[in-house]
Amino acid sequence: MKNEKIKAIFYILIAATLLSTGGLILKYINVPPLAIASTRGMFSAAVVWMYVKKPKFTYSKAQISGAICYSGMVIGFILANKLTTAANSIILQFTAPIWVAMLGLWILKEKIHWYDILAILSVGFGMVLFFMDDVEAGNMMGNLIAVLSGVFLAGVTISLRFQKDESPVETTLLGHLLTVLIGLPFIFGVTFSFQDIIGIFILGVFQLGLAYILYAKAIKHLTALETILIMFLEPILNPLWVFMVIGERPSDVALIGGTVVLVTVLIRSIVSNRIYLRKNNKAVQE
Repeated sequence: MKNEKIKAIFYILIAATLLSTGGLILKYINVPPLAIASTRGMFSAAVVWMYVKKPKFTYSKAQISGAICYSGMVIGFILANKLTTAANSIILQFTAPIWVAMLGLWILKEKIHWYDILAILSVGFGMVLFFMDDVEAGNMMGNLIAVLSGVFLAGVTISLRFQKDESPVETTLLGHLLTVLIGLPFIFGVTFSFQDIIGIFILGVFQLGLAYILYAKAIKHLTALETILIMFLEPILNPLWVFMVIGERPSDVALIGGTVVLVTVLIRSIVSNRIYLRKNNKAVQE
C-alpha cells in the first residue's frame, strides 16, 4: 500500500505539471482558439479512448450536461489565454469550488455552510481586484471568459455527482468529442504551421490526455485532501512557466487578487474536507 501511495503521488505531481504547461504552449500557437480546441480535442479523445478501450456512453442527462460543461470549460480556457494573461486565466478558472457551492444550493439542494459564505465573499473580493486592474488593459473579456470557464468546471463537478454508478472518463471523452464538433467549422481555411501542429499535439496528448489518465490512476490511492493540495501546483506553475519563458507577468493588483482567490479556495477545500471526514467518522462510530 505504501508503494502504491508513493506511485500515486508521483503520478499526480506529473499530472499537475503537465496541466500547468497549457498557458505557455497556447502562447506559441497562432491559429484561432476554436481551431486549437477542436484539433487538441482530436488528440485528447484518441488518447483517452485508447486508455478506456471500450467506453460506455449512457447519454443520461447528467452525462450529456457534464460533456457540454466540459467542452465549455476547455474552450473557455483557450479563449481566455488568448485574451488575458495565463495567470488570470488559470486562477479565475480555479474559482470553480465557489461556483459548486452556489450552484449546489440551487441544483443539488445542498446547504451552504459558514465556510462557503466566507469563501464566496473572499473570492468575490479577489475577483474585484482582477477586474479593477484590467479595465484599462483591455483584458476584461478574457477575465470574464476565464470566470465562465470556472462556472463550466463547476458544472462538470456537479454532473459527476449525479453519475454515482458511471465513470467520469466517459463524460470527459464525450466532452472532447463535442469540442471537436464545435470547433470543426473553424479549422477549414486555417493554415497550421509546423510549430502550431507540434504545440497542439503536445496539448492534446500530454497536457490533457496523459495528464487525465495519470490523475485517474492516482486518485484511487490518495485522499481528497492530498489530491487537492498537490493539484494546486497547476495554478502556481502555469503562470510561472509563462513568466520564465516569455516574461508575461500579471500586475501587482492582479497578483494580490490571485493570491486571495487561491488561498481562499485552498483553505475552504481543507476545512470542508476535514468537516466531511469528521461527520463520516461520527456516523460510523454511531
